[in-house]
Formats: sequence, structure tokens, C-alpha cells
Amino acid sequence: MKVISAIDAAKLIKSNYTVGVSGSGGSGSPESILKAILNRYKKTKFPKNITVTAGISPGNLTYDDVGMNCLSEPGLVGKAICAHLGMGKKFGVAIGENQFPAFGIPLGVYTHLLRAIAGKKPGVLTHVGLNTFVDPRIEGACENEKAKQLEPIVELINIGGEEKLFYKSFPINVSIIKATYSDTKGNLSLEWEPIIGEQFQLAAAAHNSGGIVIAEVEKIVEYGSLKAKDVLIPERLVDFVIVSKPDKSLGEYNVPKHIPGLVGKKRIELSEIKPVEMSERKICARRAMMELNKGVLVNLGVGMPELVANVLNEEESISDMTLSIETGITGGVAQNGVTFGVAYNADSIIADADMFDLYDGGVLDCAVLGLAEVDKEGNVNVSKFGKRVTGPGGFINITQNTHKIIFMGTFTSSGLDIKVNNKGLKIVNEGKAKKFVNKVQQITFSAKNAIKNNQDITYVTERAVFKLTKKGIELIEIAPNIDLEKDILANMEFKHIICKNLKIINKKIFIPKKMGYKLK
Repeated sequence: MKVISAIDAAKLIKSNYTVGVSGSGGSGSPESILKAILNRYKKTKFPKNITVTAGISPGNLTYDDVGMNCLSEPGLVGKAICAHLGMGKKFGVAIGENQFPAFGIPLGVYTHLLRAIAGKKPGVLTHVGLNTFVDPRIEGACENEKAKQLEPIVELINIGGEEKLFYKSFPINVSIIKATYSDTKGNLSLEWEPIIGEQFQLAAAAHNSGGIVIAEVEKIVEYGSLKAKDVLIPERLVDFVIVSKPDKSLGEYNVPKHIPGLVGKKRIELSEIKPVEMSERKICARRAMMELNKGVLVNLGVGMPELVANVLNEEESISDMTLSIETGITGGVAQNGVTFGVAYNADSIIADADMFDLYDGGVLDCAVLGLAEVDKEGNVNVSKFGKRVTGPGGFINITQNTHKIIFMGTFTSSGLDIKVNNKGLKIVNEGKAKKFVNKVQQITFSAKNAIKNNQDITYVTERAVFKLTKKGIELIEIAPNIDLEKDILANMEFKHIICKNLKIINKKIFIPKKMGYKLK
């Protein structure tokens, strides 16, 4: 192991290299190295045409030069293979504008593909992705037009009469990863990282591809001072180390403070977590909560679903279920926004690749996930909107391997304004964009697949609740004080089934005070 500067680390990345980047949204980004690559490219126009691969690509939900946004300069990246691209908005827009070809693959497939690369296996064979946009019969994981001009990265294969998808391995020349400490030999500890991520898999994949591994750490400590169980990446895999203190000016991004409650060193009092204010988001979270049963293991997706943990905590029912996050966390209370993927008071923190072994095998009882677009068949899109590309993240793994799914989101978007009172819900201003459309822009969730597998699918909004049936989606509940024709039917692009026994959503959901609700 050799200690070098971030500037020298950037020089190790040559044009046309394939570069693996660690990080998961607001956590685990090798920030100083990414910034050094950006600065070098601005000065020299090198490296050019690199292929970048990442899971939940690092970013802070802005267009600032942090995380994956650092690689969005024209000419720097020649191709991207990532699971999620929305945390770095500039990078996602570059893909949407066809600046370079990009492929979006399920996060669980990505983590297992890194294992395959490390083990010199040809790729990953799985059912995950069938009948979604990653299926070669639909879009072949292509996130833009330029990707469609390249050799496919996924193939449809029939084995024993069953359809499977085969995702191909590729060598990685350089992996840049983040850890907390390195000892003087190069053993890496993730002691203060709130999630483990793909650091080990990235290091193993690059090393066994004949490439190099560059680690960014906060401090170098004496050999022998790290506990063996804390060393998740042995020195054999590490070629270079740079030392960089977290940038506290970035707020919560990259979790710059050592927070004991986020890494399992200390539990906080749940009363410290304040309830969220009443809004359409809280209404959806409360109604989604009522779909859960006591004792379930439930995954909460990014965005609005994160609030389900908050309302459960407000109702003092958080201990009646167990949270699971695809980043590798079981138990605790999930955080939201930039810090999505971490949790206070987690019972267990494992690598996301290991968590997806469990997810793909059906360990989850249910999942609460986002709803951005729904079409007349019941398909859901959460991965592409016009020129804004986010990618699927863990969404496809979760929705194809969990029996009960609750999708949640507002009924319309872009300007929706609501008011609640003792009569129920009132739409003050309708959103300009309809979410219930004839055809989703991209199929991230396949209704066809769900019906074939007899899954239980519910769609929750602030004013209406639907169920997936073999004939399409069926309206089963509406909010009190809502007009069926004016507030619901007039704001959908398609006709749907209306349940003969149409019910009113529980009025307690719309009252700002604590509901007094307990899981069944």
C-alpha cells in the first residue's frame, strides 16, 4: 500500500478505463478523489471516455459538484452502468440528454455482478428484471438512445423451460472506495461508515481483474490497532490510500460526523425523532402503515415511503415491525433525504450484496415503495421522467421477490396543494401532472409479472386507494370529502374498475393529532 494525494490518485485513471465507484447516495463516496478527477479533466481534458459503474450512485440531490456529478463533464464519461442515478442530478440529466450511453440495472444484480467479476464468472443469471425495462424484449436496461446503439449487457435465456436474464461480467480497471481508517499496511476499517455498501466487492472485482484499488480514508493508524472483525477489506486488495477529512460544509452529505447511533455504537431515545407535519405525504404514509401487520419484516423505499417509519414511531408502533433497507440494515428507524439508506438503532448492518441474497430469496414480508407513474395495466415507473433519469435502484429486486407491495405517492404532482379538516380532505390546487397515465414512460414494476406470481399489490395516494387485479387496477377506497368524478376520474388518463363496495378511507388519517393506531 502506498499513500498518495488525491491529485496523484486522479492521474492513475487513464482514458477508456472502467472505473468502479463506491457510495450510496449520501454515504460512502470517495469525494476527494472524484473532485480531483473533475479538476484534472477541466485542466487537461484527461481522462477521456471512461466507463463508470456504481450502485446507488453518490450524490446529495443537487446539481453541485459532489458525488457522481463530478463525472458529468462532456467527454469524461463514455458509458455508465449503474443501479441508481438520481442522487447526482447533473449526472442523471447528462444521461437523459444523451451525452453518453447509460444502462440502469437492478441494485441486487449489480452487487452480485461485482462478485461474479471478482470470481471470474461470466455473469449473473437471474429472474430479476423479467418483463421490466431491463428485459431485452423491452429496453434491455438502456436509459437513453445512445445505449441502444451498443452491444446489449443483458440477454434473455431459457433454462429448463423457464425464462431467465443473463447480465454479463466486465473487467474493472480501477475501483475508488471510501473507508474510515487504514492501518499502515493498508487494511481498511469501515468503523464509522453507517452502511457497508459495495466497498469489498468493488475492491475484489478490480484486484482480480488485474486492476488497482484506491481507498480514501480519514486517518491512517498503526498496524495492529484495528480490530480484525472491523477490517472488511484486507491489505492485499488495496494499492493506494489517500487521507482526506470529511467536508462538513456539505451538511449531512457523506455523513461527516461520527454519529454513534447510526453505526450501532449507541442507541438513541426514539422520542428524539420528531413527528412530521400534516401533509399529503403524511396522509399517504399513515394509510400505507395500515397495510402492515404486526411482526412483519418490511422494506421502506426512498422518498415518501421513508415517512412510514416516522408515523409508526409517532404511533409508538415502530417496535411492532422490523425495518429492512436494501443498503444492508435491519431494524431501527430509517432516515430520509440525502441520508436515505442509514438508520438509527439498527439491529444489524451487513453488506448490501448479502442483503440482496435474502431479498431475492423472499425474506421480506412486504415493502412500501414510491409511486411516480401508474398505467392502466398497473405497471409502475420510478426510474425515468422525460430527460431526468434516476434508474431502478433496488426497486426491481424488491418488487419481484416480495409477496405484498404497497406503492405510495400523491395522486397528481407539480403544484398539488391540499387542506385537511374534520370533514376530511380538500384539494385546494390540483397538481398539473397526472400520475395515472395510459402508458408509463418506463416499466420499473411489471404488473404482468406480479399477476403471474400472485402478488398482493396496493396503490396508496392521499385521496384514493387501488388494488391490482387481472383486469387492471381497481379503486377500493376514496378519502372523505372527495368527489369521485371531479377529484379522481377527471385526473386519470384511463378508466379503471370501481369496487362495488367502495369504502371511505379512515377519517383519523386526516386529523393532525396522533391516531392511536396499533398494527394488527
